[in-house]
Amino acid sequence: MAESGRGWSLPALAVLCCAAAFLIGGSAVFLGALFLQSAPPNALSQRYRAQLGGIVYPEFEQNWKLFAPNPLQQNITVDARVQTISDTGRIRTRDWVGLTAQDIAAIRHNPAPSHADQNLLRRAWDLYDSTHSAGDGTAVGERGKAAEEYLKRVALQRFGRTAGGERILQIQFRVGTATIAPPAWSGEEVPTGTSYRELAWWPVDEDDYRGLL
Repeated sequence: MAESGRGWSLPALAVLCCAAAFLIGGSAVFLGALFLQSAPPNALSQRYRAQLGGIVYPEFEQNWKLFAPNPLQQNITVDARVQTISDTGRIRTRDWVGLTAQDIAAIRHNPAPSHADQNLLRRAWDLYDSTHSAGDGTAVGERGKAAEEYLKRVALQRFGRTAGGERILQIQFRVGTATIAPPAWSGEEVPTGTSYRELAWWPVDEDDYRGLL
């Protein structure tokens, strides 16, 4: 007589069922939050706005809607530079580094560019820009501080803890905006050239590197 197959004990089945229910429930809540965040304003999204924001922002912010958005009409570039301090206490301001240019170089001629190269920096800046005043850079709303930390950490992950062998003290961002030229047949006239906006210097400490590689 062949031996009967090995079965699961009742405690093991209970644990598996609970784990499956937890994973399915968690996935449903997460997908539901993303859907409500992207859907047109409704009673649920208005009532649970704070809870939805806590789930979605900043890591899972969506840049799409259930209806077609307006196409981009400007090219945005983000640069950053740092101030460092030597062992003798000398403070030095480093040259600007084109963060957007790095992403473009990684994407160009790459048949399968990474999602991070395409969207991480761009979305970090979009989040900052949407939560801060264009005039003096004052944070608007509860997400302003989180947006600053997110943008700073995206840049510091590329710089590391040192530049030129010296410890990084501060970081500054510069954003360039250039209007995309219309087709020649349109007859529309747009400003030419790139305008730049510099943010204030932000101090850098060890907490800014928490969890970064």
